[in-house]
Amino acid sequence: MTEENKALTRVSISLENTLLDAFDRLITAQGYDNRSEAIRDLIRARLIHEGAEQPEGEQVVVVTLVYDHHARELAAKLIDKQHHHHGLVVSTLHVHLGERHCLEVSVLRGPAKEVRHLGEELLATRGVLHGDIQFAGGEEALSRW
Repeated sequence: MTEENKALTRVSISLENTLLDAFDRLITAQGYDNRSEAIRDLIRARLIHEGAEQPEGEQVVVVTLVYDHHARELAAKLIDKQHHHHGLVVSTLHVHLGERHCLEVSVLRGPAKEVRHLGEELLATRGVLHGDIQFAGGEEALSRW
């Protein structure tokens, strides 16, 4: 990153008092020291999300799934899907939530289109009760900021 890229630019925005008050309460509760860092994080999050919409480039995603492990052959189906895309699966964590339910967290890394597709395929597997895909971005995108 060049010195020019590290330069800071001061910007000004106008917000309704109620919106600013709510934002200040939120960022204080989250532990931010100032508005600038909170706004930078919001911008980065949006850029990462928008980058996930692009079919090119590397993307890292975290997929969380909650399911009933007694559902017929569900665990085997999830494992088969991950093995079929073994080049995209960096790591998987399996947690027993109780007698019936499991939480699975998978980190996927690869071409944006492929990791998005695998994440959505895992979420859409019959028997998955709840899940989410979080886009973390790729090294190239994160290095630009």
